[in-house]
Amino acid sequence: MSDLSDQKNIEQPSWARPEGVSLEQWMTTRIARYSTRKYDWDALKFQADFDPKFRRAQMRYVGTGGTGVAKDVNTVPSENFTFSTMVIPAGHEGPPHIHTDVEEIFFLMRGKLKVVITTPEGERYETVMTDRDLISVPPGVYREEINIGDEDARMCVTMGAKKPVTPTYPADHPLAKIKR
Repeated sequence: MSDLSDQKNIEQPSWARPEGVSLEQWMTTRIARYSTRKYDWDALKFQADFDPKFRRAQMRYVGTGGTGVAKDVNTVPSENFTFSTMVIPAGHEGPPHIHTDVEEIFFLMRGKLKVVITTPEGERYETVMTDRDLISVPPGVYREEINIGDEDARMCVTMGAKKPVTPTYPADHPLAKIKR
């Protein structure tokens, strides 16, 4: 059994209102404005350095997502999920990768993407997404997003963890051998 002094040392969740902070001050830390965001073309640069077709950018709002970016002080802190937007230029793609620990949701705001889902055993499914389509990809399957349209594809990406495990690539994919 613990006493109340032990409970005071427990770290509060990021959404908890700090003691002595006004509602306005607190809520200001819970807002991520588009005007203060910028696309991070370096978050996945190691992929584009390997092959330019993998060039894409992330704009983070809640947490840092699953790209491997360790910290971004310009985001709303996350407790249970991440939220970002991503741009995939026409003709570019997100390579096949797997998240073993989280569901990932893609909401295509604009563009045309072919999404390919493959199980580790090789079973394959593909679909074409257009404006305002959504796909929820469960953990444990490979996913790749290929922009088959004539314009940049812009999508929202949500992941179901505060800090997802960094994804991996199929063993036979060239990116599996690249160090970040």
